[in-house]
Amino acid sequence: MEYTLIRDNGKKMRMSVTRQGELVVRAPYNVPTAKIDAFVERHKRWAANRQARHTAHPVPDFSDGSTVEIGGRQYTVQTGRAMLSNDVLSLPREDREAYLVAILKKYAYARMRVLVVSLCKQYGFSCEGVTITSARGRWGSCNGKKVNFTFRSAFLPDHLARYLAVHELCHTREMNHSPRFWNEVARILPDHAALRKELRSEYQWAMNCL
Repeated sequence: MEYTLIRDNGKKMRMSVTRQGELVVRAPYNVPTAKIDAFVERHKRWAANRQARHTAHPVPDFSDGSTVEIGGRQYTVQTGRAMLSNDVLSLPREDREAYLVAILKKYAYARMRVLVVSLCKQYGFSCEGVTITSARGRWGSCNGKKVNFTFRSAFLPDHLARYLAVHELCHTREMNHSPRFWNEVARILPDHAALRKELRSEYQWAMNCL
């Protein structure tokens, strides 16, 4: 299995897959190449699965002329002042990703806040606020009073954004994933299992994006 080796001052070997699907191994300077090869061989199934995800769901291209799905809607990227307008995502030529993150945070906050307020009124949830984070490993979280969502939720279509909102709001009543928690979710979304599966299988690429 091919990989890029990076030597560093770390204490142990680590493996990761880049946004482009490249396998990268980091190892201390004193670790022999043969030991690194053996490490890769032991973890080749994990690496292959991660690379397969990138092949099936590649990270979006944000260059001019490409299309990006935000909130279930397709936008064409062009150079200009940072904004979403009609079907166009305008981004400056310099610091493009930083401006895109700012746009996604604003979009995610507006959409998730509307969803949370609506669900609170409809189902009697009590929530003190919505926060948008830069979390990469989780779509959302809840401390019992407030709910948080990663800005990467902006890439999700509306039905999965609603699932996220319901999921986190149910944590204001059950701070766990016990049967009682899932019963709360099912009361609002009987098809929550299918939605959760779709989120994990079709949009995991978003966690490797930006």
